[in-house]
Amino acid sequence: MKNFRKAVMVGCGFVGSASVFALMQAGLFEEIVLIDANREKAEGEAMDISHGIPFGRRQKIYAGDYDDVKDAGIVIVTAGANQQPGETRLDLVNKNVGIFKSIIPEIAKRGFDGILLIVANPVDVLTRVTQKLSGLPENHVFGSGTVLDSARLRYALSEHLSVDAKSIHAFIIGEHGDSEVVAWSSANVSGVPLSKFCEMRGHYDHEHSEQEIAANVKNSAYDIIERKRATYFGVAMAVRRICEVIVHNDKAILPVSTLMHGEHGIEDVVISMPCIVGSDGIETQVPIVLDDDELMKLQKSSDVLKALVDSLDL
Repeated sequence: MKNFRKAVMVGCGFVGSASVFALMQAGLFEEIVLIDANREKAEGEAMDISHGIPFGRRQKIYAGDYDDVKDAGIVIVTAGANQQPGETRLDLVNKNVGIFKSIIPEIAKRGFDGILLIVANPVDVLTRVTQKLSGLPENHVFGSGTVLDSARLRYALSEHLSVDAKSIHAFIIGEHGDSEVVAWSSANVSGVPLSKFCEMRGHYDHEHSEQEIAANVKNSAYDIIERKRATYFGVAMAVRRICEVIVHNDKAILPVSTLMHGEHGIEDVVISMPCIVGSDGIETQVPIVLDDDELMKLQKSSDVLKALVDSLDL
């Protein structure tokens, strides 16, 4: 029986450890178990993070093994090779598919029936791999997708418009990677179409601004990796947000990696689209208005991912 007061983190690298730290601060769980191929690394991270518990809510954080997933409500998988400078997320695929072939069957063997959240890159591809390997219902297996990318977009628009990011409603969809698509045609600020709001704030060169912001958002991970070798704080906050939505059954709309069944002419490929997410995972995909150019880019993005998945030995 799944227990949504217990989470398991598989992978204790930068992203996994930062995510556990964010989850500890949120006080969402009574138990967080860390699993890593390097047991001592998991133990060290658990010890270090546990020392912050007196400043937050009472909880238990410890290193464990795959037997600990059986009754967990959420298992988060960040394990995998790190993205290197100059390397795309898709370049990681063969290395990380091999790693997932050793991880996911171990989880499945334990009868886990909770939510399996994939964070390792390339997240859309690995989510589809996990759906195939785990045997879980597809709505219980999804990826962090473009939750972080969309947050980066809202942050950039917030800086551009000098308005609170929480008032900005805009999504990046498609691949979490180089072919991601900004859904400009549906973006708004508290219900006001984005272009109209921009003009309210004195910005009129919409095409140039959109191109610049989209490029900056798409390249932000590369820019961070070039400077500090890895990204982990932003995605840790995205993991925290997704877990909050699941644990509290918020039924919030998040752009997570989900399997397409003909929506927008896309079939049998995992890409990021806005979905209602709660304690039963993905409840439904949310229709999003796209113009012809955005739809074409989305279909191209899905074609890239589908070809890659189809080439894998699963």
